[in-house]
Amino acid sequence: MSKLLLPACAVLVVAAAAAAVPDKSTSAWWGHIKVLASSDFQGRLTGSPGYHKAAEYVAARFEREGLKPAGSSGYFQNVSFEVQTIETDRVRVRLTRAKGAAPLDVNESVEISPGVPQRTDTRAPLVFAGYGIHLPEAGYDDFTGLDVRGAVVVFLTGGPQTLSGPQRAHAISEALPRFLEESGAVGVLSLIAPKNREVPWERQKAAGAQPGMALSEKALRRYQGPMFSASFDEAKAEEVFAGSGHRFSELVALAEAHERLPHFRLATGIDAHVEAQLSSVSAENVVAELPGSDASLAEQAVVLSAHLDHLGTGKPDHGDGIFHGAMDDASGVASLLEIAHRLNASKTKPRRSILLVAVCGEEKGLLGSRYFAAHPTRHAGHIVADINTDMFLPLYPLQHVVVFGGDESSLGDDVRAVTNRLGVDILPDPLADHLVFVRSDQYNFVRKGTPSVMLLIYPTPGSAGETTFNEWFSTRYHAQADDLSQPIDLRAAETYNTIVYRLAMRVADAPNPPAWRRDSFFARFADHPLP
Repeated sequence: MSKLLLPACAVLVVAAAAAAVPDKSTSAWWGHIKVLASSDFQGRLTGSPGYHKAAEYVAARFEREGLKPAGSSGYFQNVSFEVQTIETDRVRVRLTRAKGAAPLDVNESVEISPGVPQRTDTRAPLVFAGYGIHLPEAGYDDFTGLDVRGAVVVFLTGGPQTLSGPQRAHAISEALPRFLEESGAVGVLSLIAPKNREVPWERQKAAGAQPGMALSEKALRRYQGPMFSASFDEAKAEEVFAGSGHRFSELVALAEAHERLPHFRLATGIDAHVEAQLSSVSAENVVAELPGSDASLAEQAVVLSAHLDHLGTGKPDHGDGIFHGAMDDASGVASLLEIAHRLNASKTKPRRSILLVAVCGEEKGLLGSRYFAAHPTRHAGHIVADINTDMFLPLYPLQHVVVFGGDESSLGDDVRAVTNRLGVDILPDPLADHLVFVRSDQYNFVRKGTPSVMLLIYPTPGSAGETTFNEWFSTRYHAQADDLSQPIDLRAAETYNTIVYRLAMRVADAPNPPAWRRDSFFARFADHPLP
């Protein structure tokens, strides 16, 4: 997309704003990150002492900015979790093969999903179900004519051109778990195409040793019962397809072209034994409110969200062994606090109410926001929009943003109106096969029928910034290197915060609330929200 031309007056406004950008020693936004991503908070693992300390910090800042407590207990909404820790030294996973052939030990090629309640023993055939998409209401179903009862379903992340990125993402996150349980499948094994890998397999494998969580309120879980759930190293995936008449490389080529994939029963089966320890923990969503100034609209609320949790600590691989989560997502919470300051300082108050929500459990499966969306502490039934900030990556100049969810509702038009004035382009999602649409907290508001967006700063395609973007994912994403030493473009962060602030005010002041587009697949949830 070509860069927009600005009127001379707008150029002067942008230039003046850029000149005022502080450095790291004076930036309030960076100051919040320095606190939240410091060693004092020990990686902010949901339910840990470090997380509780971070929640207290955010609540104190909300109070300082004059925002009203809007949780169920002051600024806090308590969320309870069941914790599952896989005993990795007691896991055994083997591929069974043709009669008479010895099973193949694939322990090192499998990451057991700690966030899914696991079956202890699973011995079952493997069935390849293409992309694993069951969306007959959108005219696509990988399971037509495929019997998966008693089987472990294998799928390759992606989808056909006929489905949008958000539809593909929703199918895997929401529709697949329900379909597997209804169809009597006993497990699921996911694969990704090599070009879509964001972090090295070794780091993903290590993540399986971290505790997983599920909401204590069982009705809100994706899986209602135990299920063998795991990921398989794509570098070793040919072992899964041995004897099937298909090669994994052949399937990857089709997936990269977004062609339909074949469906077939594999010649291999799986024999898995998984042991886990269960415990419980609780953590807080932190909720503050700026009440609306218009009596006729104040009952309605615009939510600004970001997640406060990160991954805690682990075996040192970069310094002190702490997953600091500076960009993921201390940066987003810092933006919430910076916007809270702007809201407090502004003489013009929004017509609708604004809720600022720092949620827990995002890294464990978007759990804090799932709970809040199901049990809002304020304005239940009257939340008109969610604007989510998660790992927005101010690593390079802000010239383009990707607006996840922007094509689904009129919020996309609101974002465009704001970014146009700042000379920022909107790019289509370049990462459709990464399923970003369902990987952060705005998705839980979508599930409840609320128009929602998340903005990501994306570099100019083909630029040095794109190299920086890719390197950040390979070296810092969900790694201990996401710390305070990384280079940051403070001007980009300042502009991003301006976009979110202006967007929130625009939506809060509009005569009508955001509306779903008639052709949006997700518009149906306005009348029929998901559990």
